[in-house]
Amino acid sequence: MTSAPSTMLDSTSTVSAQDVARGIMRLFARNNIWCVTEMPLKNGRRADLMGVDAKGLVTIVEIKVARGDLLGDAKWPDYLDFCDRFYWGVPPGLDRSPLDGEAYQPEACGVIVADGYDAEIVRHASLDPLAAARRKVQVEALARTAMRRHTCLIDPQCCDVDSAG
Repeated sequence: MTSAPSTMLDSTSTVSAQDVARGIMRLFARNNIWCVTEMPLKNGRRADLMGVDAKGLVTIVEIKVARGDLLGDAKWPDYLDFCDRFYWGVPPGLDRSPLDGEAYQPEACGVIVADGYDAEIVRHASLDPLAAARRKVQVEALARTAMRRHTCLIDPQCCDVDSAG
């Protein structure tokens, strides 16, 4: 995956989680990875961003825009069973030093710095391939979620019915 040129906002700018997601989605789109936000997982968690590339590899990004939120997150390892690659998504200026600590598995987890315009991979995530059956389930879930959301945008009344997923 190619990184973006460094055109990030300066560290004094306020960047929301939505801004970080937008920047990462732009980076991923350039690399043929298509994402959905707030993707529900079978374990009851929700991935901030979950995407799939042309080879069917699944990537999850957990977005943190505040140091306290980053340090207080004990649930993030629950995402690792649902992806081939895991990244932290953070805004420019956020102290990323905790992500270098053993508790955050820096040998496995990547880091992306993003604002509302673009993103840059500052540490690549390692590949830990899902089992084929798990990958199939995840890609199908992503596809169904994306299609449902798309249908609801086009015809909101269509989504008034109570349906799972």
